[in-house]
Amino acid sequence: MPAHRIGIAQGTALSVGSLVGGGLLTLPAVAARQAGPASLLVWAALVLACIPVAAVITALSMRYPGAGGTATFAEKAFGEGAAAAIGWLYFFAEPLGSLSVALLGAQYAADVLGGDPHTAMVIAVLLVAVAYLCNWVGLHLSGRVQLVLVFALVALILVAVLLALPRASAHNLAPVAPHGWRAAWQLVPILFFSFVGWEVVSHLSGEFHEPRRQLPVVTALTIGIIALLYLGMSFATVAVLGPASGSASAHDAVPLTALLESSIGEPARAVTTTVATLLAFCGVNVYVAAAGRLGASLGRDGHLPGWLGTRSTAGATPRRSLGALAVLSTVVAVVTVAAGLSPADLASMFAACVVVLYVATLAAGVRLLDGIGRTTAVVALGLMTATFPLFGVRLLYPALAMGAALAYRWWSRRVVEPVHDTEAALATASGR
Repeated sequence: MPAHRIGIAQGTALSVGSLVGGGLLTLPAVAARQAGPASLLVWAALVLACIPVAAVITALSMRYPGAGGTATFAEKAFGEGAAAAIGWLYFFAEPLGSLSVALLGAQYAADVLGGDPHTAMVIAVLLVAVAYLCNWVGLHLSGRVQLVLVFALVALILVAVLLALPRASAHNLAPVAPHGWRAAWQLVPILFFSFVGWEVVSHLSGEFHEPRRQLPVVTALTIGIIALLYLGMSFATVAVLGPASGSASAHDAVPLTALLESSIGEPARAVTTTVATLLAFCGVNVYVAAAGRLGASLGRDGHLPGWLGTRSTAGATPRRSLGALAVLSTVVAVVTVAAGLSPADLASMFAACVVVLYVATLAAGVRLLDGIGRTTAVVALGLMTATFPLFGVRLLYPALAMGAALAYRWWSRRVVEPVHDTEAALATASGR
């Protein structure tokens, strides 16, 4: 039976799903409360900034398609040590990203249902478990589920925004920066989480029929959809809801609820609860798909234990890698509960990992691409590096992950490889 390959529609759904999570429902209100109309400029700036990042990752994925993705780019540009460090960084960050995205949607659902944070954690764990189950069955199921969900969710959100726009008021757009421009600048590390996910397509690039033809189309469609969703939702939040968008309670802080209530009334809360849950699932689903394939690739290349890569080829289901990730996700969930970490804590740690990942990938683009591709990589690298100071101590986690990768690489070369060499020599000497 031939391995399943994904096309433009499923690829776009997976790419959009990696970028759109529960943050789409909550962050527009958070941004409006902190910076007022100036938050619209921050959203627009981040949309523009993500274009060169996405373009470079797409160009590299077209040139080096495969499950290794960003780790492969690092290896081509800087050697095997860099590949191990970047591979470990994303593989061990994925459980943070999956759980934080799941909790963003689950928190809202739990609040509407009258539950507490423990209820939200149970819902989040269930969402993560279903995502692993879908990917365990295979990318053909995962991709098709994603396609249906993303199409329905994007349509619903755009309809809600379009129905609300006639009630927009210019009075809600002034003053532009009621809390000062510093408040707007401080939004960058918060809203950056909404634009994390461009790296996912690199790890799924080997699953496409024709990566060189399909990936640019997928990226262009994803940028257009993401721009419509985030800019549309943030503008409606500020221009239509105005000061009402600044409520701090969980369900009132979701602009989609307020926008829908004026059209369909009380059922708006049930609709938004469903949307929050499904958006969270879409994000988790694609993170699991990408990290599972990366883990198999790292196992085959010797950067993780070799059994992770056994029987994992392009188009096949990397079940051993998925199993390892499921264990890691369980550990992260237990630590999160024990340490009392919030979704924001997890999200900021994951975002810090992705910033480092993007800087390394863009630096690889500077070395590997030429012409307009290299120029774009230089511009994107400058933009991304400028965000480093905003993450502060959060950068400790990616530093530990990359350091652990290099330590494992040293240990495997000093201990594991000599043992294998000795066994091979003994087998040869005995005539086997």
